Amino acid sequence: MLAKSYPYYLANRPQTSKQTLEVRDKFSGRLATRVAVPDARATEKAIAAAVKSAPAMRAFKPWQRQAVLQHCAERFEARRDELARALCIEAGKPIHDAAGEVTRLIETFRIAAEEAVRINGETLNLEIAGRLDGYHGYTRRVPLGPVSFITPFNFPLNLVAHKVAPAIAAGCPFVLKPSEKTPIGALIIGEVLAETDLPRGAFSILPLDGAHATPLVEDERFKLLSFTGGQIGWELKARAGRKKVTLELGGNAACIVDADQGDKLDHVVERLVFGAFYQSGQSCISVQRIYAHVDVYEALKRKLVAAVKKLKTGDPKKKDVFLGPMIDEAAAERLHGWIAEARQAGARLLCGGERDGAMLEATLMEDVPREAKVNRMEAFGPFALLALFRTLDEAVAQVNDSDFGLQAGIFTNRLDHAMRAWDELEQGGVVINDVPSFRVDNMPYGGVKLSGLGREGVRYAIGDMTEVRLLVMREG
Repeated sequence: MLAKSYPYYLANRPQTSKQTLEVRDKFSGRLATRVAVPDARATEKAIAAAVKSAPAMRAFKPWQRQAVLQHCAERFEARRDELARALCIEAGKPIHDAAGEVTRLIETFRIAAEEAVRINGETLNLEIAGRLDGYHGYTRRVPLGPVSFITPFNFPLNLVAHKVAPAIAAGCPFVLKPSEKTPIGALIIGEVLAETDLPRGAFSILPLDGAHATPLVEDERFKLLSFTGGQIGWELKARAGRKKVTLELGGNAACIVDADQGDKLDHVVERLVFGAFYQSGQSCISVQRIYAHVDVYEALKRKLVAAVKKLKTGDPKKKDVFLGPMIDEAAAERLHGWIAEARQAGARLLCGGERDGAMLEATLMEDVPREAKVNRMEAFGPFALLALFRTLDEAVAQVNDSDFGLQAGIFTNRLDHAMRAWDELEQGGVVINDVPSFRVDNMPYGGVKLSGLGREGVRYAIGDMTEVRLLVMREG
């Protein structure tokens, strides 16, 4: 069960407040718990504490950072069931998927623990001309200083981990604003961090609403803003001033099914169904657009529809439920409206399409017009469209006909098609013989176009949170 209430964390310490935020069970709608909400004065104290702790965090040795991260991973393992249950309640995520996210939380902290002791520089050969004889160059990476993080509702544990764990590994104090829709996971992470010997002020976790998060964006004492969420990220970048900014802003991920997949369609369908409808499609790399070669299109469509119709929906706390609610009724209503709009424009509904409150059926459509919102924008729900192609050039053009570019997938037996996809798809990542929803926590992850700037993945995030410092030495 959840605690009756949760504190926020200011300079490593739990804090209560008169103002609280209600957190409701996303399936039942019942009040699950309350979270303490900081005021503007607490936010200022958090920023000042992060600034004050920067020298101590810089001096915190790599082995000490590693020990903190290892402690966190061990404690998360011990509290695995509690974390999964909390995630299931606050996010409406099916319990099997919630358990999987806890696993990724643990893995991300373990990866960061390994990286904490191998943040290396290099030796530079400066003797490139006679005038430079006796000169030697060396580099090392040093922490930027205080950083701010804003995370979304859909992965309340792992997307927090992808900011917090690299910051600790890099030696950067941070202030985190988790989503007000799903704050509990971040606050449990804070509870575990408070058990460690991180320098005072190394972290604050503030469940602010968006209207009160302005200092995390605009305050020039922060050296980096890392934001994961929607297209508002571009507005935040414009307001962020001189600090570095990394953005992960989602997409409308596409997957190509090549002509040679006829004997593998059962496997392809299994992966497509997972990629499109896992956690009700509320993933930045959820499969939204499926392009199938004309030779396999009809067979793939038939198998997809049959598989989607078998998905069990309902209370996410039940182990056999695959599809739970969307984050709230407004989100379900939005996507339901987009589906209706596409149907009015000539799209054909293959299955699903009905809504009951926050529960939206897993939906497949074909013949979706190019300008329909479910094609051009990020559905962020249990929806996928199916379209055909005749040549790989045509498929690549269809995938690239998007304002987004986070990840794409292609199922193919042909090496030349795989390499062409990697060369020509305008994406941050291309996945061969699996869905674009595939992610491992040590790989670079991020997009192009409206999908964002920079890369996450522990080592790559550490790179963003550090800067190169050069040493030149001249022989006596």
